[in-house]
Amino acid sequence: MSAPKRFFVDTVGEEVTLEGEEFRHARNVLRLGVGDEVTLLDGSGKEYGAIVARAEKSQFTLHVTGERLSEREPSREVCLFIGALKGDKTEFVIQKAVELGASRIIVFHSRYCSAYVNENKLERFQRVSHEAAKQCLRARAPEVSYMEFEEALHAAEPYSTKLFACEFLRENEGSMSEVEGSCAVMVGSEGGFTEEEFEKAKGAGFLGITLGKRILRAETAAIAALSVILYSVGELG
Repeated sequence: MSAPKRFFVDTVGEEVTLEGEEFRHARNVLRLGVGDEVTLLDGSGKEYGAIVARAEKSQFTLHVTGERLSEREPSREVCLFIGALKGDKTEFVIQKAVELGASRIIVFHSRYCSAYVNENKLERFQRVSHEAAKQCLRARAPEVSYMEFEEALHAAEPYSTKLFACEFLRENEGSMSEVEGSCAVMVGSEGGFTEEEFEKAKGAGFLGITLGKRILRAETAAIAALSVILYSVGELG
C-alpha cells in the first residue's frame, strides 16, 4: 500500500480546508475522495495525518487525526546560492538541492549571468521546491529567493561557514569536508565569476574552493558541492 499523498497547507487545526492548486491536484490528478488518507505539511517540520471528510466543488474538508515530527528534515542548515542559469537548469538545480537537503536556495544575478528571473519564474521555482519536498518526503519546502549578487553576499552573513566555488582559484582556502555550524555555498552561473566578485565575496567572509581539476557545468558544480557538504555534515551518510 502506498504512503498517503502529501499536501502543503498554511495552517493546521482539527479541520483543514484544502483548496487551490493542491485541491485540484488531489481531485483531478490523484482522484482522491471522501475517506482517503493524506498527509498535511505546514512548513513547521511536522507531518499531520488527515482524512478527507467532505468533498465540495472547489475544496476538500480534511479531519486531522494526528501529528508527528518529521525525521527527514536536515539537522544542519546549508544554503545554496546559485547564479541564474539558462533554460530550465535553475529548476533542475532547485529540485536536486531540495532532495539532497538544502535548507534554503538563493538564486542570484551576477555580471556574467545571461538568464533573468521575473516574478512568474520565481513562483515557478517555489512550486518546484514544493513538489520536490513532497516527492522526497520532506516536511518543509525550502524557500527560494532571487536577488542581486551584492544582496546575496549580505544574505550569507548569518552562516558560520561561507564557501565560494571559483573556477580560476588554484588552491583551496576553505574545505567542503570540514564545515562548522551552518553553511552557505555559492556557485556561479554558466559564465562564472569575475575577479572583482571574488574579492567582494572574500570581503564578506567567503573562502574560495575549487571543485577539482576539471571544469564542471554550473548545474553539476552546484549539485556536487552541495552533495559533498551535506555528506560531510552527516546528512547523506
